[in-house]
Amino acid sequence: MTETPDSLIPYDEIVQEALRAVVGRVLGQVESSGGTLPGNHHFYITFKTGAPGVDIPQHLRERFPDEMTIVLQNKFWDLTAAEDHFSVGLSFNQMPAKLVIPFAAITAFVDPAVDFGLQFQATVADLAPEPHEAGENDGSEPDAEQGEAPRVSSEDGSNVVTVDFGRKK
Repeated sequence: MTETPDSLIPYDEIVQEALRAVVGRVLGQVESSGGTLPGNHHFYITFKTGAPGVDIPQHLRERFPDEMTIVLQNKFWDLTAAEDHFSVGLSFNQMPAKLVIPFAAITAFVDPAVDFGLQFQATVADLAPEPHEAGENDGSEPDAEQGEAPRVSSEDGSNVVTVDFGRKK
């Protein structure tokens, strides 16, 4: 059996960037519709809190030093989607906070209302995410399990797209 040669074209980076653009486009549509989510749509967005360009309050960075999941559902405001990041206002324990999150920092985007999810490779090669609590912002669903973002499984025929290009060591 012959071994596949290393690509001189960074396909994995190109695909990751394109899929992150999906998140930007979805958030941009919500922004342009006045910041209201259509129907039962709501989003769980997981991101690396220490990634370059992430701007969150210090108390959240201390509580979530590696990764955090936020929920965009009922209680959010000032959603703005730019070319390379988005910003949103959320409430944590009745305290308002503005978060700025580059699309490159996102590791997962899930819309449980329609069984859709995207998972991304960490921006730092071979960096496995540490277990973390859910962000528990005030807009999260009351019946969601505490401490863990919902996982959407592709084994049940859902629309989850996982892109994982194996890296040779």
